[in-house]
Amino acid sequence: MKNYKIAFFLLITLTLFTNCSKDNDDNDATTNELNDFVYRGMNAFYLYKDDVPDLADNRFRNDNAYNTFLNNFNSPRNLFDHLIFDEEDRFSWIVDDFVALEQAFSGVSTSNGMEFQLFRLNDGIFGIITHILPNTSAASNGLKRGDVFYAINNSRLTQSNLNSLLGQDNYDVNLGDYNDNGTPEMFDDTITETSRRVPLSKTQYTEDPILINNVLNVNGKQIAYLMYNSFTGTNQFNADLNTVFGAFKNANATELVLDLRYNSGGSVRTAIILSSLITGQFTGDIFSTEAWNSDFQEFFNNEDPELLINRFIDNIDGEPLQSLNLSRLYVLTSPRSASASELVINSLRPYIDVVQIGTNTSGKFQASTTLYDSDNFRRQGANPNHGYAMQPLIFKSLNAAGVTDYFNGLTPDIFLDESIANLGELGTQNEPLLARAIADITGGNIAKFDIQKTKNIPMFSVANKSIINGGMYDDKTEHLNLLKKLRIEQ
Repeated sequence: MKNYKIAFFLLITLTLFTNCSKDNDDNDATTNELNDFVYRGMNAFYLYKDDVPDLADNRFRNDNAYNTFLNNFNSPRNLFDHLIFDEEDRFSWIVDDFVALEQAFSGVSTSNGMEFQLFRLNDGIFGIITHILPNTSAASNGLKRGDVFYAINNSRLTQSNLNSLLGQDNYDVNLGDYNDNGTPEMFDDTITETSRRVPLSKTQYTEDPILINNVLNVNGKQIAYLMYNSFTGTNQFNADLNTVFGAFKNANATELVLDLRYNSGGSVRTAIILSSLITGQFTGDIFSTEAWNSDFQEFFNNEDPELLINRFIDNIDGEPLQSLNLSRLYVLTSPRSASASELVINSLRPYIDVVQIGTNTSGKFQASTTLYDSDNFRRQGANPNHGYAMQPLIFKSLNAAGVTDYFNGLTPDIFLDESIANLGELGTQNEPLLARAIADITGGNIAKFDIQKTKNIPMFSVANKSIINGGMYDDKTEHLNLLKKLRIEQ
């Protein structure tokens, strides 16, 4: 009889995922073998295991009953979807190409450099460029923040053709002008076609999470600004982050505006590093705690409760942090601010004054882990006959005050949405959200900086470039030492 009961712990290796993966349905692994991998992993690690009856340890009387259950699903994806607790899980997923997943984890993907937001307008869809990645096709061809596009290769964007058009490696983007026709209603809004057509090509690209960093001198105040777009978590990017804060420190910055509006998350360790750089006076205090499924939670509480705690630090592998020791932080957010971005905001709130400006965040307070088809779900020894890997949620984060479960996102102190009519230039005093933070810092004329009230245009379900899902992953080195003790009873 199969009775999958977890008895010890697996290294948490969480990642961002790109959907530019191949289809591995023609692999040599049988559907039953793939389904067995999915079930074992979900039964052991899934955060919401206790809420899914089919994941109960006593679900099957014997092996025949177990195999009959697996054979009811014609693909591992169908079984995975069946085991998801839909009421609270919006973020678990399964992939059929873990090589592409691993590349995304390290910050490598294919990109033409055009980052955008998609919106519905009447029966169609259009995109607005939010920012351009440096040294890319979009940058060299002159695209800029605020450009509007309505078509690819002269084909207007629709829900049915969106993925196929934007998924191409090479295409021309058709630019247009957004017109509200002078009315507050949306029914008469239009996108005016223009003759502007820009060719774009995707190449393999490693994105630097630090898009912009500078120090603004406003009314005698030194205000640091950092647009941080991913908690990628590599040693080099973490070291670069420390260097940037060293520059802020040398410039005598006394305020910081942290721009996370396009940051969908990443490494918990990097979130701790960033938060410790912002502060510095809380070394050793609780940054966040973790809540797992009942099996893991009982084990941790009995064996080593410290493994459930993340703490503020003062160094990166022995290199001192260039901390600013701030007691106040301004954070710019949007619905694309997720996961580790929300972790920073939520975890700092019990300690310092966090002034959030923008809109509600995504509402992802859980972390997921990459599970491979091997005896211990690690990459080493993974079944070579297929490329499937899973990314189920495995724990949720709580701040030092116990705050979690922010399903509707973190609510801003100052609500201010981005406006199609006035996006402004990122990192400058004329960019509306940054300007609003500066006004609050300096006591300036708020009305001068506010965005004009514009229509609330419905966002399309694919929020940006349609290839990256947010993630939050834990890379504690202590977990490596526990792998050898992992056991699965069968």
